[in-house]
Amino acid sequence: MASASVGVGVGDEAQHNNNKLTLYSYWRSSCSFRVRIALNLKGLKFDYKPVNLLKGEQSHPEFLQLNPVGFVPILVDGSAVIFDSFAIIMYLEDKYPQHPLLPTDIHKRAINFQVVSIVSSLIQPLQNLDTLKYIDKRVSRDDKLPWVQSIIRKGFTALEKLLKEHTGRYATGDEVFMADIFLAPQLHAASKRFNIDMSEFPILSRLHETYYDMPAFRETLPENQPDAVGQLSQ
Repeated sequence: MASASVGVGVGDEAQHNNNKLTLYSYWRSSCSFRVRIALNLKGLKFDYKPVNLLKGEQSHPEFLQLNPVGFVPILVDGSAVIFDSFAIIMYLEDKYPQHPLLPTDIHKRAINFQVVSIVSSLIQPLQNLDTLKYIDKRVSRDDKLPWVQSIIRKGFTALEKLLKEHTGRYATGDEVFMADIFLAPQLHAASKRFNIDMSEFPILSRLHETYYDMPAFRETLPENQPDAVGQLSQ
């Protein structure tokens, strides 16, 4: 359901879609990846609007009207415009009760939120496009990858310890919850983009393989998105 256009006004967007969900996304963005998984788990149909980060489309004035921070993802639901993947996923959880993304057990909920925090605060911001461009100007190519890997390994070490007593088939039991939604894209990026040896992290490695058995994950893989065509080598 991809659309080639980006940058329409909020009011126009809502009218055009008859309150249908629209996701502004970039194929390789792990933050967008999280939201795609959540939408799939909830069984929600949406229009996919690609935003090419390499071409700077996130800085276009029309895009900044939707998200002044200039990041993907953005979810448009009628007149509601939500940016930031965590905010979007919590919005979906509150509005669409099917397939709950958080356990009822208060302790397990806390573990889920801790995983979300480690991935979204400690790891992902230090490997995003803006950060890597900044690092590119200051270190050699030979130094950049080890730096990124050190950040990921630090976070993964913490996640291994956190999840040791809580995993079942998935991160916090035998059902897919928010922790898995944040872990799956991060593990995929670590393995495919940043050459992390996942054998160092047995719990995360097992979860990584388990996620590939989930249709909601496979369908939302970066390489399966409409805007990935012609960009897989970038």
